[in-house]
Amino acid sequence: MTDTHSLDNVRIVLVNTSHPGNIGAVARAMKNMCLSQLYLVAPRKFPHDEATWRAASAGDILDNAVVCETLDGAIADCHLVVGTSARERTVPWPLLNPRHCMEEVYREAGAGHRVALMFGREDRGLTNEELQRCNLHVHIPSNPEYSSLNLGMAVQVMAYELRMLQVAGELDANAMAEWDQPVAEAEALERYLVHLEETLYDINFLRAEAPKKLMLRLRRLYQRTRLDEMEVNILRGILTSTQYWVRKAKERGEDGGQEG
Repeated sequence: MTDTHSLDNVRIVLVNTSHPGNIGAVARAMKNMCLSQLYLVAPRKFPHDEATWRAASAGDILDNAVVCETLDGAIADCHLVVGTSARERTVPWPLLNPRHCMEEVYREAGAGHRVALMFGREDRGLTNEELQRCNLHVHIPSNPEYSSLNLGMAVQVMAYELRMLQVAGELDANAMAEWDQPVAEAEALERYLVHLEETLYDINFLRAEAPKKLMLRLRRLYQRTRLDEMEVNILRGILTSTQYWVRKAKERGEDGGQEG
């Protein structure tokens, strides 16, 4: 029997899916490749007969699907979040092809880390704000003259690459397992980024009247860095101390800030 335990740490997250048949097709693609964790963020129609029909013999995946009202509900406890993207962005993000991206996913899952593979709406994919919640972006290099893939096909491509890594046993999953602290969950990183933005406003490094792309670039930096839980706690402690001394300076009538 093939060992599938590491793939239990990988969840497929579908965001605001319009057509229930696509949810069923995704469930079938998942079961073909030994994936079982399906999360649905605010689906338009679910449960639905068409989803059940398209899933064929993968109805158990639909039965166990987790339906969330918000994206946070689907990814908050994940250690690695990957978003599918075909967008050109003014601020580049780490962008991988499916093979290289699934190598990273398989390594993380084998180390016991929860991984989310996010897929967006059929007509427009993931929003910029949703993509900014991701550590990595993955792009399927399809024919530029006919690049449209339906949702089930896109999930099948990713799931196939992941399954091939499992079958071949090509990667050593122990490297990250030896790390001395657990990798920070997405929710903890998001709280840190909110805290960071508040602190940057407190010290006048960020100014509401002169918005820049600084926070977007900082998000990219921290999403790429893969902080562990202790590192996040240390950084938040620094921010808390900074805010304390800024308040003290203001009480003394000092400026306490700098130009940003």
